[in-house]
Amino acid sequence: MEFLPIDKQEVLRYLGYQGQKIDAGLDEMIDSCIQQCQASSIPRYCYQIFDCHPEDDCIVLEHTSLRLKGNSIYEHLKDAKRVAVMAATLGAAFEKQIQVAEKMSMTKALVLDSCGTEYIEKVCDTIEEEIKQIAAREGYTTNFRFSPGYGDMPLEQQPEIIRLLDTSRKIGLTCTPTLIMLPRKSVTALIGFLPQGQQQEKAKPCDICQFRETCKLRKEGRTCGR
Repeated sequence: MEFLPIDKQEVLRYLGYQGQKIDAGLDEMIDSCIQQCQASSIPRYCYQIFDCHPEDDCIVLEHTSLRLKGNSIYEHLKDAKRVAVMAATLGAAFEKQIQVAEKMSMTKALVLDSCGTEYIEKVCDTIEEEIKQIAAREGYTTNFRFSPGYGDMPLEQQPEIIRLLDTSRKIGLTCTPTLIMLPRKSVTALIGFLPQGQQQEKAKPCDICQFRETCKLRKEGRTCGR
């Protein structure tokens, strides 16, 4: 994957800054952590595209055993004819950098974590654009990427997606029995392919987020970037 820039303003947003003055020491630390994140990350990804259809209260991915559960993902994909299932990770080396920082400086660990969050989002944006181009060539438009844990889609489906994509072998991404992905700066998501001219009324990611009622960013008119 080509070099992707990390937006310093987005890193600050993940850190909870809202325009207040940053002292020189923290500013320098952020710049250093951005460089460290880019240097140690090895972004890897994979995806597969499946035909799909709604069935009862779930979305069926044809020729697989995966049944996507929850009203939120059902509404997201009920009009889709195909679905791209994707996974991405920054890799184990960056994970190690955060673990080392946690033993020395929690501030630096938090900054590195925020850099990683911004970087994996950039990686996912790039993958999403690639998938959109495939959809367009096939005569489809797409909706936004949707991950387990959004709305009422259960996190318990995370291991099913990881097994379906064989991410352990392909990109080194696994899932613990407690549903934590390793490396932690990793994402799985689904993107629906909708027929051109059959525009689905697309919800915004905030509309289906389980934290929307208590989210400080939403109350301030901002989003988390999903």
